Amino acid sequence: MNKSFIKFITDFGPLLVFLFFYYNSDKNLKIAIPPFIIATIIAIAIVWFLEKKIPMVPLIGGILITLFGGLTIYFDNPIFIYIKPTIINILFGLALLFGKYFTKEPVLKKILGKSIMLSDEGWSTLNKRWIIFFFALAFINELVWRTQSEEFWVNFKVWGILPITFIFAAFQVSIITKYKINE
Repeated sequence: MNKSFIKFITDFGPLLVFLFFYYNSDKNLKIAIPPFIIATIIAIAIVWFLEKKIPMVPLIGGILITLFGGLTIYFDNPIFIYIKPTIINILFGLALLFGKYFTKEPVLKKILGKSIMLSDEGWSTLNKRWIIFFFALAFINELVWRTQSEEFWVNFKVWGILPITFIFAAFQVSIITKYKINE
């Protein structure tokens, strides 16, 4: 089977499962979260089975989905699932912010340095922009869940955050082009 297709299914399959159960249960998080957790665990297991490793971002996401989804169900309080994107974005922002102190270079360079060749100034600029982006996304998530309905938040989480991330990433092409170095 095509590796790209499997990656797409394991990345977005659990989200589609969540949406299916959410919208077919009168928009009930308590009904949608258990299949979401199970689909996430299955997706991570498939990735491990096929690649014999689990990338850090899906692993952290899976752990947090299971943890915060479980807390939402156990305490019958949706606040836990609402704050999950906030916590993930803050963790990513902090990892980029403080990671350079442990790795002696921007974390993005550690992650993408073999794919993209940039000057040190380019990596530093790109790293700073992503730090700001992750903290801004955390703030926006907090603003949305605290001021809007649950359904609005679910739609924003699915149809807002992902496109915002893609658009932001597209705007980074100019920095990559400006600071790109040839081998």
